[in-house]
Amino acid sequence: MKVNRPQQLLPSLKKEARPVVWIAGDEPLILQESADAIRKHCQQTGFEEREVFTVDRSFDWSLFNETADNLSLFATRKLIELRLSSAKLEDPGKQALQHYVASPNPDYLVLITSPRVEPATARARWFKDVDAVSLFLPVWPLSVDELPDWLGQRLMKAGLQPTPDAIRLLIERVEGNLLAAVQEIEKLTLLINPAGGKAVELDAEMVLQSVADSSRYNAFTLIDTALAGDDKRTLKILRGLRDEGVDPLAILGASCNELRRLLPALQNIEAGQPAGRVAEELVGRNFKRKSAVNRALQRLRSAQIYGLLDQARLVDYAVKGLSGSDPWLELENLFLRLSGSAVPTLQRTA
Repeated sequence: MKVNRPQQLLPSLKKEARPVVWIAGDEPLILQESADAIRKHCQQTGFEEREVFTVDRSFDWSLFNETADNLSLFATRKLIELRLSSAKLEDPGKQALQHYVASPNPDYLVLITSPRVEPATARARWFKDVDAVSLFLPVWPLSVDELPDWLGQRLMKAGLQPTPDAIRLLIERVEGNLLAAVQEIEKLTLLINPAGGKAVELDAEMVLQSVADSSRYNAFTLIDTALAGDDKRTLKILRGLRDEGVDPLAILGASCNELRRLLPALQNIEAGQPAGRVAEELVGRNFKRKSAVNRALQRLRSAQIYGLLDQARLVDYAVKGLSGSDPWLELENLFLRLSGSAVPTLQRTA
């Protein structure tokens, strides 16, 4: 069953339990928050286990089959996550999902997150079989007309009463990047209304004073160094920003913006477009970045970008105190992976 708005997802699931929830789209923040809402619901309703599979073309679907078919004598409730690098699956993936939805385990919930589902995929028999028993939420980027209301509601919820000029200035700064917008709102809240309570007026002057442009430019230098594959200099810059007291959220926001720009570029290359042309479209007239971006496009794959965005979520959780991790260590992990350096990864659970 299709739900058209993120706000409808949880009420629909609570009204009628479904074995599969599929959230698909190219707006990372809404996709992430919708998936987080499902995870939180599972925690609150007795799901004791969680298994996460990152699915690319080399994924062994027998791992999912074994997990999904594993019947427990003690009826342990389990959340199984499938993080797809593409909604267009190969035959083993199609067959595995069709097999599962034909006889789903009543104690399991399968949460699928993916890029958008293209019309050709939506018309396929295997997808219709999955969709028939699922809650399916397509996530679309906000239009230019929707962004002011969305931003205003977020600011009000954070205890800030924005003027029209403040909203306009924030829209110019975040350039439609919702994740960056959330980071800016969090910084503004900490600086202007840290105690919460009664809403505080937010005007354009406050926005100008509180958002540190210098730290964002330094973050861009850091990003370009990582894209170029210079892991040693990347760490040096990152640690220098930490020692200068730069807000890690400013670095995170700029990083996520770049990852969101890289993702469709890499998908175009994987679809057969020439890498040189894609790189030129990505950097435009900013020829100083061309070398770094070219190296990144040759080294990275779209599946890795999804992994980096997931790592960005861990940085965000660490900054907010929702995990026991050090946000700067999580940032180091993020940038080392972006630069192509192998780093140890830990399995984290909800």
